Amino acid sequence: MTKSVGVWRSWALVVGTMVGSGVFLLPAVLAPYGANSLWGWMFAGTGTLFIALSLASLASRYPKVGGPYAFTREAFGPFVGFLIAFGYWISLWSGVSAVAIAFAGYTDTLMGGNLGAVGQLAVALGIIAILCFVNCRGVESASVVQLVTTLLKLVPLVLVGFVGFSAGDWEAVEPLNPDNQSSVAMLSSMALLIMWAFIGVESATIPAEDTVNPQRTIPIALVVGTLTATAVYILATYGVQLLIPAEQLAVSTSPFTDAALILFGPIGAWLIGLGALVAIAGALNALILFSGQMTLALAKDGIFPKSFASLNQRGVPTTGLLTASVLAAVFVAMNYSDDLVSAFTWIIKLSTLMVILPYAVCALADLVLQRRNGTMKPLKVLVAVLALAYAIFAVVGSGAETVYLGALLLLAGMPLYFALKFGKQK
Repeated sequence: MTKSVGVWRSWALVVGTMVGSGVFLLPAVLAPYGANSLWGWMFAGTGTLFIALSLASLASRYPKVGGPYAFTREAFGPFVGFLIAFGYWISLWSGVSAVAIAFAGYTDTLMGGNLGAVGQLAVALGIIAILCFVNCRGVESASVVQLVTTLLKLVPLVLVGFVGFSAGDWEAVEPLNPDNQSSVAMLSSMALLIMWAFIGVESATIPAEDTVNPQRTIPIALVVGTLTATAVYILATYGVQLLIPAEQLAVSTSPFTDAALILFGPIGAWLIGLGALVAIAGALNALILFSGQMTLALAKDGIFPKSFASLNQRGVPTTGLLTASVLAAVFVAMNYSDDLVSAFTWIIKLSTLMVILPYAVCALADLVLQRRNGTMKPLKVLVAVLALAYAIFAVVGSGAETVYLGALLLLAGMPLYFALKFGKQK
């Protein structure tokens, strides 16, 4: 099979997954912290970079499809690998549903709020179906879409950021502490909010078997992609803070659109809204791609139904793609029949936890495999320890209720694992 994912497309998977719908709301979320938000970005960006370096170390030694699953299986065996992969798979298809809802919401805004609930539902289901079709045509088609959408989404973000830095009021952005917390507590609060923006750093490791020279390509994509996303986030969010007063920004539901309205008028605001749609579509495309790759890896190892290992004529695991898309569509339909905001929030929290947990286990796997192979070096050990500490910090910050729900879902996957294992033994 011809490998189609090179450095640029691998980079696009990382940046395209991280820079999704969240970035368009981050300026409002961080507005109460004012200039102090810059420290939060630096802390979260540094922590994520340690995670990226640890994953890069693993990927250079074990370039196998499945990413986090492949690493944890290598270190801790099939059972732990399955639990991590099952949770990660849940995060993927539930994330698809949440991002599809966001896509429908931005579409409604561009249409002047005239779609209504039925129209939004149709848009959300439609974008899932379209991008599932794109992915069924092959990893090459999906990666091309990812590269194009990533480049397009960066243009409005960087444009608003640069103009904001040059035309904004620097003296108006003061260092704020909304809850009068200690410096450490305030940094912790900001880091937990910002961590949502960095979910997806592991993206380049998942389609490893479709990647050209994965030992070199994946580490470069992980590190450069993380640095790119961090730079874009800081430039874009701080640029908006320089343009809009903190009290006004804190209640804005479309901060980039408001900033574009100030800078470029109604046409500019509409173009930024279009940029948001491109950003969301790119993130959604990557999630659907990874959902198929993850179940393919599990099925190949015999801990997921065999049908998920079957490939179409283009070498695509269509069963995994279609299953994830159908589950996501069901979630979308459920959201539109219930309290949309609370359901959306719950899905995002759960999806985030199910991704952060593999980060922690992968960092631990890095340490275990270094020791097992006798390749422990002080710098690599330090990177893995710092990645583990930061990931644990983020898991604790998810909250007891979310952790409890996540544990229940992981337990729900155990019967499938043992049923397949027992069936193989028979």
